Amino acid sequence: MNDFLITETDSPHAAKVLLCFLLEKLNRPVEETQLYEISMRSGVINYFHYTEAMEDLLKNGSVTRQERDKKTYIVLEEKGRLGADYFNDTVPYYFRKQLLAEALRYFARLERESEADIEILPQENGYEVRCMIKDGKLDLMNIGLYAPDTDQAQLLKEKIMLDPLGFYNKVVGYALGLEEQIPEINDI
Repeated sequence: MNDFLITETDSPHAAKVLLCFLLEKLNRPVEETQLYEISMRSGVINYFHYTEAMEDLLKNGSVTRQERDKKTYIVLEEKGRLGADYFNDTVPYYFRKQLLAEALRYFARLERESEADIEILPQENGYEVRCMIKDGKLDLMNIGLYAPDTDQAQLLKEKIMLDPLGFYNKVVGYALGLEEQIPEINDI
């Protein structure tokens, strides 16, 4: 067990522990811009401590930068992994959990955004919400929905983006569940 406990995340040391912890839990390289955005959105690490921590981690070899496809990735090295394991308990669970939760939300949002292209197009009497649902490189659905005003069009877009493939499944499920309507003949 470690001899000291950080009671807040307001230090470069805590930021280093948290960044190594996050990279270890994600278990994959993360784009440098993504790591920064996750850290800032989480509210757990401030800009100054993030900057100092990244500089120290890079300098001491705990993490490295790798260039791929014109993007810069941060990769956790063995030294960072060992440090994360040893010092994790020095940062309260609540802060580690909050940072990891933000990262999972962030990557889930990116996944949803890759599943759908949605645009709002003004029409003569309202708006068309043009929605293309994809699964990888396969276009599953291309549909236009009418909305009478910009607020409803935006709401449609937001709701579809919560679960694009779920939206597709519901539309297909509804269509497959339709049956031919046979009129009742009572007046003969």
